[in-house]
Amino acid sequence: MPKVALFNQAGQNIGEVVLADAVFGVEPNQQVIYDVIKSQRGAMRQGTHSTKTRTEVSGGGRKPYRQKGTGNARQGSIRASQWVGGGVAFGPKPRSYDYKVNRKIRRLALRIAYSSKVNESKFVVLDSLTLESFKTKGMVEIFNNLKVEGKIMLLVEGQNEFVEIATRNLPNVQTAVYEHASVYDILNTNFVVLTEATAKKIEEGLLV
Repeated sequence: MPKVALFNQAGQNIGEVVLADAVFGVEPNQQVIYDVIKSQRGAMRQGTHSTKTRTEVSGGGRKPYRQKGTGNARQGSIRASQWVGGGVAFGPKPRSYDYKVNRKIRRLALRIAYSSKVNESKFVVLDSLTLESFKTKGMVEIFNNLKVEGKIMLLVEGQNEFVEIATRNLPNVQTAVYEHASVYDILNTNFVVLTEATAKKIEEGLLV
């Protein structure tokens, strides 16, 4: 079973946490990760792009010149796609980018994402996380004590007003309830920071 160090808010190593092998010790599978991230990124797209075809562009009802005798190629409308101001051939139209992935695969991808952070020693576990105020410098001090930098994902058990307010002005920190963490978000960060209680909640949710 994978083991990670347990830190307090001062950055001191006060022990270790044994994690469930079925959640945090899963072998990587690139195809599973690809399918889930493709689905998540596709869901982020609005798909409202649209161009006008030759039937939707105004004008061009009259034949621009006679069929024969001009030396030019025959033309039926100045709104055909080869004309300036004409319609667009095969241009984008509104569509959905949804890509269905089974629930079993989504859950496996979460296990793989968490396992990769554990293997890379980018999974930082705290004994507890408490702030006495909503000032940003309190969270900055904790991150400095833990020696985490770059993109940081802070996972919490539920709504924590002090933590949410203290981190929302930090551009490189994303705070989320553990149940809402996505595979893309986890893999797109340098460090995942959470409490021991939150890690156990993740285990319970993904072992079911």
